[in-house]
Amino acid sequence: MATIHYTKTDEAPALATASFLPIVQAFSRTAGIDITTKDISLAGRILAAFPEFLSEAQRIPNDLEFLGELAKQPEANIIKLPNISASIPQLEEAITELQGQGYAIPDYPAEASSDEEKAIKARYDKIKGSAVNPVLREGNSDRRAPRPVKNFARKNPHSMGAWSADSKSHVATMSSGDFKSNEKSVTLGQGTRLRIEWVGAGGETRVLKEDIPTLDGEIVDGTVMEKKALLQFLEEQVADAKKSGVLFSVHLKATMMKVSDPIIFGHVLRTYFQEVFQRHDATFESLGIDANDGLENLLGDLEQLPEDQAASIRKEIETAMEQGPSLAMVNSDKGITNLHVPSDIIIDASMPAMIRNSGRMWNAQGKPQDTKAVIPDSSYAGVYQATIDDCKENGALDPKTMGTVPNVGLMAQKAEEYGSHDKTFEIADPGTVRVVDQHSGEVLMEHAVSAGDIWRMCQVKDKPVRNWVELAVERARLSNTPAVFWLDPQRAHDRELIAKVDAYLPQETRKELNIRVLSPVEATRYTLRRIREGKDTISVTGNVLRDYLTDLFPILEVGTSAKMLSIVPLMNGGGLFETGAGGSAPKHVEQFLEEGHLRWDSLGEFMALAVSLEHYGQKNNSKKAGILGRSLDEATEKFLEENRSPSRKVNELDTRGSHFYLALYWARALAKQEEEPALAGAFQKVASDLEAQTDTILQELLDAQGQPQDIGGYYLPDAEKVRRAMRPSRSFNAILEQL
Repeated sequence: MATIHYTKTDEAPALATASFLPIVQAFSRTAGIDITTKDISLAGRILAAFPEFLSEAQRIPNDLEFLGELAKQPEANIIKLPNISASIPQLEEAITELQGQGYAIPDYPAEASSDEEKAIKARYDKIKGSAVNPVLREGNSDRRAPRPVKNFARKNPHSMGAWSADSKSHVATMSSGDFKSNEKSVTLGQGTRLRIEWVGAGGETRVLKEDIPTLDGEIVDGTVMEKKALLQFLEEQVADAKKSGVLFSVHLKATMMKVSDPIIFGHVLRTYFQEVFQRHDATFESLGIDANDGLENLLGDLEQLPEDQAASIRKEIETAMEQGPSLAMVNSDKGITNLHVPSDIIIDASMPAMIRNSGRMWNAQGKPQDTKAVIPDSSYAGVYQATIDDCKENGALDPKTMGTVPNVGLMAQKAEEYGSHDKTFEIADPGTVRVVDQHSGEVLMEHAVSAGDIWRMCQVKDKPVRNWVELAVERARLSNTPAVFWLDPQRAHDRELIAKVDAYLPQETRKELNIRVLSPVEATRYTLRRIREGKDTISVTGNVLRDYLTDLFPILEVGTSAKMLSIVPLMNGGGLFETGAGGSAPKHVEQFLEEGHLRWDSLGEFMALAVSLEHYGQKNNSKKAGILGRSLDEATEKFLEENRSPSRKVNELDTRGSHFYLALYWARALAKQEEEPALAGAFQKVASDLEAQTDTILQELLDAQGQPQDIGGYYLPDAEKVRRAMRPSRSFNAILEQL
């Protein structure tokens, strides 16, 4: 039997799945569809990586590895929910929790010295950051706001902060010495194996990585972020924020860019608290404090000191914050600043939220204030500044009238920056880093480096690029919508991509479909002009911009990126269906644990499931699967019309209640369809029973709110406790069991 593989992930999405998946499985059984779960949660990935440390009963299969292989098969049908892309603090928290639950896994050896520690660290390093997406994404991305979602947003517009032409909010980015400025790029004529090596002034050589496979036509980039230039830039921005009276904030991607961006974040922390670090560097080092982990970790580690010494350092930190520029806050009520936790300031979520809020972030008093958004690397910072400039000139965008911006994203087979983790290095000594063809000995590119610089190499295979261009043409043709390739001829990597686009996209096709190539800043301006006129524009982008734009525009258009339809047509014929972003998941869990109310919106899950069912029907000649998918779309539209999304407030409709309404509308749609009488007959009683017991079910769900919840763990909650918490309605459960 063909199978739909549903991913078990983390935090709020995982809790929501515990409520929704039993509904899905019950409904799908009527069409003979097997829906099984695969564990790609952070805890699951950790446990799968260390079987020899566990008892036989504790061992679990490596489901991510299984799904990675499945994604290359034509029968693949995977529904992928948001998972934790773990920063080191999150990884360490998960390890501690698992150890406390009796799993004898090793600690994360941040400063590995022995061969054993290095081997353990290497295993953990494969788990942190964007460990999941590059494995599963054997295809390029097709993301768009579904028509029901867009129509609902137009009828029920979300709030948008008013903009002032004299707003001081702006983006600060580097003009030299950054990744964009130093990038070199080549397209290989034939496949080979590459070696990355460091060469000292005296000719001594260290191999950083070797035997890197490449294919014909592959694009290879190398670049470096210069520490000296970065520190000078950061010092200037801290001083300017203080002088200008704006909030200081930094926006990075410390989860996906799991090697480079935590280091950059650490430099920001050290720069802001420069005198504190200078005075106490030896103490911090003795405590094992790493600035890359953020202020919260630093403050926690101070507890190892005698209280009077710890209190003195805490006072110095407070003084530095009083004397320095005011920091943007992640949570004003709890005093959590933009510098507390690197995984709290993910650029693709934090920048759109700032732009939606009149270009302001929250200050320590919980009030919005103009903000300096520091984005050190200039590769894509201009996109956000261009959006801010447009809002300052033309005012806030209007969700009632604005167009939409679907995205076709190049991401297959670890394309571009997000596939660079194992080829990113913090340089220990001055010298030269070279990329060498191991077969011919030819030096393909080289960079002079200094101690502390961050050097990285990225790769893009030719087959994904061809597929990306074809997908863009297909989407432009099917939707009759102009498309723009966001490529910058001033950037080395983009020049190589432009050459491929020129080769694979005939001029007559461009003219026929209105397809053009513009730099990211020009593309932003062009797209915003059209969006204000109510016109749609497809953005065709690389991997990182795919991530940024599929948060930026949806958050402005429909209020959230969680409502995007995200399809990955896998290159070998299968399908990967993603359910949206998970940036808000930790806050939702926090509220659920405190007051028993989960406000996670599963709309993206509904839409991904519908497309997955239709894909299943087409692949397996299953008429019933197609009907299930189309009926689910009909139910989702009713769900939106009736405004059944979860409330933010306790003792109102939450995620569990929203799932009940979705099930009710889905059962009604199936009961009334006439294509498959047997399916209609199966759901007529279910729909009738759900309608008859609506008040009882809603009361049972409401009764489960209002008190703290114990689910037995954050990263690895107790399955039975989660089941009881997320399926508290006996009446609802009994009706589903009829199927």
